[in-house]
Amino acid sequence: MLDGPLFCIYTNKGPSSMVTRTSFDIAKKDIVSLFNEGTSRIYTFKQISEILGKHKQFWRLPSNFGTNQFIKSLTAKAQLQEFEFVFPKITIKRYTWGEVSLFSLICTLKPEGYFSHYSAMYLQNLTEQVPKAFYLNFEQQEKPADSKLLQVNIDKAFSRVPRVTNNIARFGDYSVYLLNGKHTGRLGVAEVSRSEQEKIPVTNVERTLIDIVVRPSYSGGVHEVLKAYARASERVSINKLVSMLTRLDYTYPYHQAIGFYLEKTGVYRDSQIRLLEKLDMKFDFYLTHQMKDPEYSKRWKLYYPKGF
Repeated sequence: MLDGPLFCIYTNKGPSSMVTRTSFDIAKKDIVSLFNEGTSRIYTFKQISEILGKHKQFWRLPSNFGTNQFIKSLTAKAQLQEFEFVFPKITIKRYTWGEVSLFSLICTLKPEGYFSHYSAMYLQNLTEQVPKAFYLNFEQQEKPADSKLLQVNIDKAFSRVPRVTNNIARFGDYSVYLLNGKHTGRLGVAEVSRSEQEKIPVTNVERTLIDIVVRPSYSGGVHEVLKAYARASERVSINKLVSMLTRLDYTYPYHQAIGFYLEKTGVYRDSQIRLLEKLDMKFDFYLTHQMKDPEYSKRWKLYYPKGF
């Protein structure tokens, strides 16, 4: 389909040398200049539609030249790229102009969201791996506190497969997980600068270390979590971590698992480890789900994988 009225230019060599230019072709230089000079490199369909509506008359594009046609022309004749994220209940499209990192692109899927778990481990240099899964967390509405904790309920919960989201989009070799996480008021969320132009919202080191204990299945598993605790030893404030954990007010006693990790790394001081040991330990707890023949730490009242 042609993207506008044809303008025919004839030369004295005859019709065989006719050159055709569309209205988009004539306006292309101005259109490209506008996108090049723009502050954004990532656009939604609505944003591109607004750009077209604002400048269509100046560019002398036909009145029936719609957004879909505009996008088709930009992708075919300029450097606009279209990306599609197909989640189970929604498909989200984004459009990029020029080079854009995957982190910048993915964080636009939930503008109020932030990277967590394995993504945060990578951005905070807490893993040597380059994960092919992106975890973008957007928080739930605040909910009433859970009911009273019972040992039987802890045992039952950790005997099962851990709950994982199915809100996943495959994106080439990558997977994008949208996590509807606990309401925290963005506690411990900071920005990592990957360049002068690129600032990525992500959990800080202390919040990341808490999150990966709560959800090791989103963090490469318990062995990767242990490595992250070791790599964080020179940067983390255990006082700050304990304060943050208290504010998060989890029902489960995750401090027992955190203390176990601190001890297991062999790189933290006893005075740091004792900050976790001072917290109540009324229940037996678990490092992860569905362990077979686990070992038991008396110090932390914690079951952990055999040989860990």
